[in-house]
Amino acid sequence: MVTAPPLAVLLGPTASGKTELALQLAEALGGEIIGADSRQVYRGLDIGSAKPTPAQQARAPHHLIDVAEPDESFSLADFLRLAHAAIHEIHTRGRLPLLVGGTGQYITALTEGWQTPEVPPDPALRAELEAFAAQYGGPALFERLCAADPEAAAFVDERNLRRVIRALEVIQVTGQPFSAQRRRVPPPWRIRQFGLTLERDQLYARADQRIGQMIEAGFAEEVRGLLGRGYDRHLPSLSALGYRELCAHLLDGVPLNTALEQTRFATHDFIRRQYTWFRGHDRDVTWLDAEQAAGQLLEAVTPWLNEQDKD
Repeated sequence: MVTAPPLAVLLGPTASGKTELALQLAEALGGEIIGADSRQVYRGLDIGSAKPTPAQQARAPHHLIDVAEPDESFSLADFLRLAHAAIHEIHTRGRLPLLVGGTGQYITALTEGWQTPEVPPDPALRAELEAFAAQYGGPALFERLCAADPEAAAFVDERNLRRVIRALEVIQVTGQPFSAQRRRVPPPWRIRQFGLTLERDQLYARADQRIGQMIEAGFAEEVRGLLGRGYDRHLPSLSALGYRELCAHLLDGVPLNTALEQTRFATHDFIRRQYTWFRGHDRDVTWLDAEQAAGQLLEAVTPWLNEQDKD
């Protein structure tokens, strides 16, 4: 009997401590880390995305970090293609792939075997849809998706304007429902998922503290540099938490304290939405207390790998 190769997953909300735990696990088990973060894929978005530092990246091989310029389109299909390639390469080297991140859609799509439509971006159509949303509002654009493909509207987050636009783009380009093109094929790996969790108030406090540390590390200067290199504030990459608020500080004169307070509120809301996604989509997850997980994680993963070796 041929055993499927393993894929370990470490997921959780922002500020739950995934980066350090993943490094410890990779060092202990000969693993390589595959990022599942929709902002860490962009070069130059380092501090604000909490990207692993060069010193951290030197402790274990990392994949899907710094694979796109801030003004390049990076879709779910791009993530899946690169992640599949990275997992295959890691298995070829006889090492353990560790999928690590907090972008729930990336993780769910990979572990559930989503097959995304291979439809290239249509800049003119996107511009038209973005202009419609700017004039009439995001909810009005979502209503168009509801009318065109009610099934897709049930799983596309109304608040995620880029996803709504992408769904409408695929529908208009192909002439087929977006939902009909999202098939699922069981992935070819043996998967074990672990999630980090913490009392909500503790997690919010961690996130708030990290925002302060990012500012001390030069987050504002990082954003100023990106704008100085000509990157538009309305790019999807710069819509990330903290980036949009600091763009408003630097370009619109919003006081820094106000921008940071807005970032804190937005981060708390993002954490709530991350939990909603993980609880609703990734049900086969072993949840660990983030403050106790260091020893528990290795104790849980090692027997799982040994079971595979005995098959």
